[in-house]
Amino acid sequence: MKIPSRTKGAINFAVSLAFIVCLPFVARSAPQPPPQGQVEVRTPRRNDTSPPLRNIPRPAVSLGPGRKVNPVRLNPNRSAVSLGLQQDGALQNSFGSAHSVTKGKNVEGLGAGFNGPQGGFNLQSAPPDTTGAVGDTQFVQWVNSMFAVFDKKTGKAVFGPVPGNTLWQGLGGGTPVPCEVNNDGDPVVQYDKVAKRWVLSQFSVSGGTFAQCIAVSTTSDATGTFHRYEFEQPAFNDYPKMGIWPDAYYISYNMFDGLSGARACAYDRAKMMAGDATATQQCFQLNASFFGLLPSDLDGLTPPPAGSPNYYVAIGLAPNTLNLWKFHVDFATPANSTFGVGAAHTPNATINVAKFNLSCNGHGETCVPQLGTPQQLDTLGERLMFRLAYRNFGDHEALVLNHAVDTGPPGSRTGVRWYELRSPNATPTVFQQGTFAPDSNHRWMAGVAMDKKGNLVASYNVSGSTINPSIRFSSRAPGDPLGKLGKETVLRAGTGSQGTATDALSRWGDYSGLSIDPADDCTFWFTGEYGKDNGVFNWHTRIASFKLKSCH
Repeated sequence: MKIPSRTKGAINFAVSLAFIVCLPFVARSAPQPPPQGQVEVRTPRRNDTSPPLRNIPRPAVSLGPGRKVNPVRLNPNRSAVSLGLQQDGALQNSFGSAHSVTKGKNVEGLGAGFNGPQGGFNLQSAPPDTTGAVGDTQFVQWVNSMFAVFDKKTGKAVFGPVPGNTLWQGLGGGTPVPCEVNNDGDPVVQYDKVAKRWVLSQFSVSGGTFAQCIAVSTTSDATGTFHRYEFEQPAFNDYPKMGIWPDAYYISYNMFDGLSGARACAYDRAKMMAGDATATQQCFQLNASFFGLLPSDLDGLTPPPAGSPNYYVAIGLAPNTLNLWKFHVDFATPANSTFGVGAAHTPNATINVAKFNLSCNGHGETCVPQLGTPQQLDTLGERLMFRLAYRNFGDHEALVLNHAVDTGPPGSRTGVRWYELRSPNATPTVFQQGTFAPDSNHRWMAGVAMDKKGNLVASYNVSGSTINPSIRFSSRAPGDPLGKLGKETVLRAGTGSQGTATDALSRWGDYSGLSIDPADDCTFWFTGEYGKDNGVFNWHTRIASFKLKSCH
């Protein structure tokens, strides 16, 4: 859950509906980051190794007086990359080739009516912030501030749902600390495929103490023991996103309430896997010009070349560009760590891309229609969507990423703009790009990734005036025309829409999760929100797996 401060208008509107819960901030003298250009190094405020998660009692779920909305902070520079509505420069307005697909599991995830071994799902907040990842034998899904562990073969929950802060109960050793007291959400679920470890994280921002709570499993079993850490942050560390890399866990934040601008941090992977109390975080604070960065996340078992930096990418400050940074971390000698260029941490590369428009004008407005209600949905069109997926194919390195765009006239609608970037450590180039908007419906909230054969998949939400919000995916084989996705496959057709004539809610998803099964490096697992019943806080999520038959 995030503090409701999206815009003044949003606050007034929400308060008028009486479903905002304002959490208190207490003034405190948190350590401030060093002058810009210098790396900030911190050790954890708390760390330990937990009992088996399966044995930790579920804390009580406190819903507070009424319902809660989970606003996101907007990019203060969103207008800088907006030129007004222009014709999209990479528009795909028809379906491409069909690909043979093998469908796997397709089960209900956390949401209204869900029940699991630890009881029912009873959280009334929105949006779900759906995130999840697949491991060797399990799938972990986390929505807003509750999570569950599913058996990969049966699709059934084997643990949960429980509040997110269950994972940090007892961290304070009898004196409660923020990570175990607060259950603020904005979660991230990752599976370290090389180490076979789960990395689970959420922020703690209530009460004026800002922290990132990170737990690293000791085995591949997400219901077992975890090395737990609480790392303090100097301000509101909004919208954390994590990438797994050989030398560190890399996280990006959008900072507020005392700082402004993106923040990039590296966490000592080797020491955290060992539960070492001397593990550190190294962070660089960018200025207010930069926002919405994503760190690269390794897919497959082939690591990047030795000494490779982690890559961060964001929508560029100039129209029709992407910005790319390189993060070199040195845990032994922090003074050697660098992020970007110079003291201002400017991007290492600005990449020109085809013309695009930020969806919903990039201003937090609503623009996605739904069947049966005048309520339109938001797209978070000002930022890239999780993940920035990296793969080393041996003869080339590739990054794939996406964001929601407006296709421009004629027939303006929201589509998924996706990219494949190559040679990120040399001269980054756009190998291919496309805006997938093959009919009159709207597509957004996507995840993009590639399997070991180079098949590219985009999974996303679809909605329109004649359909309820649904989940679909499309794919591209290596031999297909560049920038073209194929025919769609429906993962879950929507049967309800969000919002009513008397109770509006425009926020949707905030993010979704697309990951690759480490067992075969072929099977994609997607989790995201969809519409099942008409209403406001009775949202549903789905967990589905599939693979292209050409990958084996």
